[in-house]
Amino acid sequence: MKRILLFSLVTVFLFSCGSKKKTFTALNTGNYDQAINTSISKLQSNKNKKGRQDYILILEEAFAKAVERDINAITFLEKEGNPTNLEKIYNSYTTLKRRQERIRPLLPLYHVEQGRNVNFSFDNYDQRILDTKEKLSTYLYTNAKSLLSNAKRKTDYRTIYDDLVYLNQITPGYKNTQNLIEEAHFKGTDFVKVTMKNQTNVIIPKRLENDLMNFSTYGLNDLWTVYHNEPQDSVKYDYQMEVSFREINISPERVRERQLEKEKLVKDGWEYLLDENDEFVRDDEGNKIKVDKMVTVRCEYYEFIQFKEAQVVGNVQYKNLNTKQLLDAFPLSSTYVFEHVYANYSGDKRALDDDLVRYLGLQAVRFPTNEQMVYDSGQDLKNKLKGIITRYRFQ
Repeated sequence: MKRILLFSLVTVFLFSCGSKKKTFTALNTGNYDQAINTSISKLQSNKNKKGRQDYILILEEAFAKAVERDINAITFLEKEGNPTNLEKIYNSYTTLKRRQERIRPLLPLYHVEQGRNVNFSFDNYDQRILDTKEKLSTYLYTNAKSLLSNAKRKTDYRTIYDDLVYLNQITPGYKNTQNLIEEAHFKGTDFVKVTMKNQTNVIIPKRLENDLMNFSTYGLNDLWTVYHNEPQDSVKYDYQMEVSFREINISPERVRERQLEKEKLVKDGWEYLLDENDEFVRDDEGNKIKVDKMVTVRCEYYEFIQFKEAQVVGNVQYKNLNTKQLLDAFPLSSTYVFEHVYANYSGDKRALDDDLVRYLGLQAVRFPTNEQMVYDSGQDLKNKLKGIITRYRFQ
């Protein structure tokens, strides 16, 4: 009775503060592990602090109820006798052990007002974990081997792959699991044959073609999709990705000119200040006053802009090689602009603004070749092609 009364007082206090209120609510609504996690976190910092006492009682009750819930669930699943329950049973046993191991470093936990060490009924789950893991490993392995022989769809192989990877995690090196993982992965993978088609009258630089088709540089990380630009005889391809270039437009080499006349008031040394009678103006100490000498300067500015543009237009098509159907198509285009500015002047360059002065002294340069222009558009094309590849998902 005394303990019930004391716990009622604790309950009232918990509702008066945020963190304790949330922890108590978690306990009352069956979120035992949330209540346990919060209590452990609070007690790890200073378990003997007066303000932490309430968490000791919460932890005791939440632990007991969590263990009871998990044991009841395991008992039911074991009675059911369904091998698909083995993973749940295994995970429940490991949860029971892990929960104990998190609390153990905090012991003993002494509750001052009740004058006792709180009680945690710990159990040794090691043998039950090992036994269940062995049964689960046998089931996963046997089931995966059976499914591998009968699976028809890519998604089936991917499910088998996940089960085998899980098996390899809980029991590394179990029989020939690694070989089965590789088999399931290969059979669950979409293999895509990549081709490039040039429908223009312009020769695509070989190095650009190599760059675009070098998928190892794209940084793709898709477990279930592999692109091959060089088909392999041992692979049955599911899809084809065709990169087609329909237009390559290159502008003529142009030089645009412009001429500006600039005028500006600038400082040009100093002079003595004169009054209206052309007499020197002096300060309080009788010294002649100096002022900036301002002059108007003029300059003629001649600017030349070298300009050349290349535009590559095409598309990307995905085809299903089994049904011979077109799945999807995406536009692919890139524009690369070469522009070089140089200038000279006549007159006083102090009249020019800084954004014009920076071009003085520069000279005309050689225009890039058409092949170089097309190649220089390649990085933008590659980024856009990568965007299409990473966004596209095969059904």
